[in-house]
Amino acid sequence: MGGANKQQKHFVLVHGAGHGAWCWFKLKPLLEAAGHRVSAFDLAASGTDTRTIQQVQTFSDYTLPLLEFMVALPTGEKVVLVGHSLGGMNLAVAMEKFPEKVSVAVFLFAFMPDYVHKPSYVLDKHNENISTEDWLDTKFSGYDTENGSETSVLFGPHFLTSKLYNLCSNEDLELGKMLVRPSSLFLNDLRKERPFSKNGYGSVTRIYIIGMNDEGIPKEFQMWMIDNSPVTEVKELEDVDHMSMLSNPKQVCASLVDVALRYT
Repeated sequence: MGGANKQQKHFVLVHGAGHGAWCWFKLKPLLEAAGHRVSAFDLAASGTDTRTIQQVQTFSDYTLPLLEFMVALPTGEKVVLVGHSLGGMNLAVAMEKFPEKVSVAVFLFAFMPDYVHKPSYVLDKHNENISTEDWLDTKFSGYDTENGSETSVLFGPHFLTSKLYNLCSNEDLELGKMLVRPSSLFLNDLRKERPFSKNGYGSVTRIYIIGMNDEGIPKEFQMWMIDNSPVTEVKELEDVDHMSMLSNPKQVCASLVDVALRYT
């Protein structure tokens, strides 16, 4: 039993903008069937969390469920953090505060900041490369916070179909259309924050998984982020869309287990 236990890793799955813990519903049982522990939960105003995005003041507030989870981890326990899409930014916040509790961080087709520029840097760069037309039927609405204004983002059905779920089954696409909620990139807040530090965020082993056919965050931009802040290893997934945990959960599971067994 002791030997088997050493092989058991604890994966913490962090969803992207507009989504919730529900998007891991195929991957979680696969990782558990492989003998691992898995925690997946909703960030603020996501999934079944009762807050609306207009009630979330800052990116730290949005990340709070992950930070509370990290605080509650027993001393000495280390987890494998996995962040998808915007979830990569939540990973960075957790890594900055709790580097000693993270054995490896996996950025799955995710935004990945550096520790030189402000946290908003990669998001601003991404937005510079995206035309208004690329957002299709996504809805943007301004709202006020205590520190200024933010913009809520709600992915439209056409955007979900052609940019995020383009290789998913009709059932998974329908689930996304029903469950996706308004979110925010919290750009104004992140533009005011100090850069992440080399001793915190920068001290944790980072792995990047590139989606070679990702229409949501194009592979060229994922490669630019890796050049901007090099990682320990880069893996590539073929024939999956942005929602790879739904379109090909077995391939994602195999990659994550491989990373966890080699880096923890």
